[in-house]
Amino acid sequence: MKNPLFLALSLCLAAGGAAQAADAENGRKLARQCSVCHGKLGLATDPEVPNLAGQSAYYLEKSLVAFQKGLREDRRMTLIAEPLTLSEIRDLSAWYASLKVTVAEPE
Repeated sequence: MKNPLFLALSLCLAAGGAAQAADAENGRKLARQCSVCHGKLGLATDPEVPNLAGQSAYYLEKSLVAFQKGLREDRRMTLIAEPLTLSEIRDLSAWYASLKVTVAEPE
C-alpha cells in the first residue's frame, strides 16, 4: 500500500468494529447483586430506587460509567460500579434493557 496513513486508518477502523457484543445472559447473572435494591426483574419496590427494566442500554451504560468516574454521586452505586469492567457494564445494561415493561391503561 502506498499511503501509510490510509493503512493506519483502515486498521483502526477494523479494530473498532471488533468490539464484543453485550451478553444479556451474563448481565442477568451479574444483576443478582443489583436485585437487592432494584428488584429481581429491575422493578424496585422502594420508591427511592429507580426501576431499571426497560431502560435504554445506552442510558444504563452511561449512568454506571458516570458512577464509576464520580460524575454521578451515590455512595452505594459508586461502590457497586467501581469494580465493574466496561464489558460487565454493557452486559448489565443489555440485560435490563431486554426486560419488557407493560403499563396498563388507567380505569
